[in-house]
Amino acid sequence: MKKTYFLMLAMLCTGTLSACTGDETLRAYGGSSATWQLREVDGDAVSAVTTLNFPRPGALTGELPCNQVTGQLTTPYPWFEVGNLATTRMVCSALQEETDVLAALQAMEIVEIKGAVMILSNEAGREMIFTIAG
Repeated sequence: MKKTYFLMLAMLCTGTLSACTGDETLRAYGGSSATWQLREVDGDAVSAVTTLNFPRPGALTGELPCNQVTGQLTTPYPWFEVGNLATTRMVCSALQEETDVLAALQAMEIVEIKGAVMILSNEAGREMIFTIAG
């Protein structure tokens, strides 16, 4: 009897807790309905088109100057950490800029969305500024 009671209690607690969890990624805080175009990295304008989308909780997709990118957001808003980052393998004249953008993206730690502007930053003072494309 005691074993059955504890099993039922554990199932009830698990069900209750899972019902409380929602989308705590940047999607839920304004990032879901837009394509975000990169405008600046560390104060320098970006010349090649680079975009990010957040199509579902925990997912990141985008277009780089040469390739497509996918990844996972592994921390809740306002933290920013990208995991399992993968790209296609095309070569173009903007490949170095693309490599620099990917390195910067992986170094970001905090995200802030203010209307049509998304700012990624880290404690070292690096910053990426995106605006809604369109």
